[in-house]
Amino acid sequence: MKRYLLEILMFSAYALFAASWVSGAMLTPEIQASFGEAGFANATWGSLMITVAKIAGNLAAALILIRIGAKYAFTLAMLLIAAGGFGALAGDYSGWLLSRLAMGLGGALAIVYFNPVVLHYFDARERPVVNGVNAAAFNSGNLIALLCTGTLANWLGGWQSVVALYGVMVAALAVLWWLAAESFPLSGGGANSGERYGLRQGIREGVNWWLPLAYCGVLLCYIAVFSLFPLIDGFAVASSDLAAVMIAAGMLGTIAGILVTKRYPLRLPVLRYAGLALVIFAALMLASRNPLIAYSAAALAGFFMFLPMTALVTLPQELPGMTPARITITFAMFWSISYLIASILIPAAGLLADISGEPAYAAYFAVACSSSLFIFSFLLPESGKVAANSGTENLEADNAPA
Repeated sequence: MKRYLLEILMFSAYALFAASWVSGAMLTPEIQASFGEAGFANATWGSLMITVAKIAGNLAAALILIRIGAKYAFTLAMLLIAAGGFGALAGDYSGWLLSRLAMGLGGALAIVYFNPVVLHYFDARERPVVNGVNAAAFNSGNLIALLCTGTLANWLGGWQSVVALYGVMVAALAVLWWLAAESFPLSGGGANSGERYGLRQGIREGVNWWLPLAYCGVLLCYIAVFSLFPLIDGFAVASSDLAAVMIAAGMLGTIAGILVTKRYPLRLPVLRYAGLALVIFAALMLASRNPLIAYSAAALAGFFMFLPMTALVTLPQELPGMTPARITITFAMFWSISYLIASILIPAAGLLADISGEPAYAAYFAVACSSSLFIFSFLLPESGKVAANSGTENLEADNAPA
């Protein structure tokens, strides 16, 4: 039962990280006003600080895990996320951005640590479900923020109280994790028990590059949904409504992704066709002037944005010889490279909007970048195999938990 408790704590901490991030983005006008700041490009700095922190944090995650073990590493991640609550006490905009930086570093560590924990505690049959649930953590927090931020701000009296509330809640989760968790061997046992696998080995493997290149455009589009879209007017319906519809439909896409990954043995067709559908429906969502079509396209775009996530996360776990140490490096590179590219493209989208005088161009730019999943799926290896006797069974090598 301990593994389920640990999974709940991990999921909850990352969902609250997402809620704090998204609430901060939604409350940007109030936050800017309180610090005397203005400008569309300037409004992207809060999200940009988190993405920059994720670049460094993702790469540092593996080293920290090896040095202090899973128990203390995830405790540190949660405490850093909780440090985002200190933004409520910031005396100026720079202080606010520093709190976002600390929170982003915690989120960077946390998302990398999902994978070694899942690989250790859950067997191959359970992983698609757990991976799918974890993939929905950010989306769950995002949806909570979209639905509750305005109410919380009014109820608690301002953006400072909302930010502080998230910090206190994550700090409580950190205490529970520290009491319940344990560190475990990272080698995974078996033939790889004596292997030393670090970043030097990881950068030599092509899959560790193709995975983030495939995902980076989808990540940019997703960040734009909650950080840029709500600031843009001129669509068929309110852009904040489009964002809410996309994220709500994404929850259904996550469920569908779990079912597809469990029942269908191959991963690349799921990534490829879902990636193509995402681009088509997201573009239709922005281009249509019919509210019904815009809402329908937003729902389908959100659905196909999240449908492939379980397959994307499961694919590297199924590769031969995978261990907790190797998967930590794989996802450290995955998230770091993805956020590095996104951190370049996010302000580029903001500058495009400022220079052109047309904020909607930032949204079109983000949607165009989301084609990366379709394009780079042709370079990824296929980890699933079809059994000769039935044509439907996955012959994945099972890295059972130690």
